[in-house]
Amino acid sequence: MPDTLEADPARAAIGRLLFTDTRLSRGGDRACITCHDIRTSGASAVPRNLTADGTPVPRNTPTAFNAALSFRLGWAGNIPSLREQAELALTRPEFLGGSWPRILDTVRGDPVLAPMFQAAYGRAADRETVIDAINSFERTLLTPDSRFDRWLRGDAHAITGAEQAGYDLFRRIGCASCHQGVNVGGNLFEKVGIFVTIPNKVAEVLRVPSLRNVAVTAPYFDDGGIATLPEAVRLMARAQLGRELTPAQVDGIVAFLGTLTGTYEGRPLTAPPAPGAASQDGKPQL
Repeated sequence: MPDTLEADPARAAIGRLLFTDTRLSRGGDRACITCHDIRTSGASAVPRNLTADGTPVPRNTPTAFNAALSFRLGWAGNIPSLREQAELALTRPEFLGGSWPRILDTVRGDPVLAPMFQAAYGRAADRETVIDAINSFERTLLTPDSRFDRWLRGDAHAITGAEQAGYDLFRRIGCASCHQGVNVGGNLFEKVGIFVTIPNKVAEVLRVPSLRNVAVTAPYFDDGGIATLPEAVRLMARAQLGRELTPAQVDGIVAFLGTLTGTYEGRPLTAPPAPGAASQDGKPQL
């Protein structure tokens, strides 16, 4: 896991502000951070977030952390890059639902943002620079220094014997054939339901999700239909590998997956609060 993807600091600083700016949305009441809570896990605790008109989005919200390392974005893998993802997030009605004229008027008229764009890009904010600023910030959303990373770098005490046994099992039974690479997934497509269909789901081809930080990004699967990681592991083994794991085997793999939780800005990622819960400062979450 790299520490950085060489994002320009000045542009990333603009992107950080835009990521939390509710004025860019149609209703002025939501921002990227509303669903991608980078104060916790980069996602949210609900199975499916709500659109601007109050209906559930089609799929569970993936974490924004380490998204820049995936070869495609979205559960269906139909978003080629961060650039297209930012465009969709800003303008699609089910997300922020903003319009470019209003977005640019807001940014150009802001006494903080306007000079930041001029300094970072040498011109006033436009469609390309707004997207690039958000993408620059998203490239900083990496979570290196998980215990597993430290173990790979040679710290023999970074993970326990039980966690290492879980990793060995993860590889031996075939989990690593899809969940591999720097993002422990996120780099290929796979049919969901190779051996058996998961209850209440259709067999379809989806992008294999990254397992980094998976211990803090419940609920699971593209519909957010599985509440716990042990149940997700059990169902994946059955559907994808044709295996019925024992409780001890499930526990071992879950223990290993817990070592993949990384850090952002020096703090370990955490699970987001339950829906409706207040933040630590007592204010409602966005």
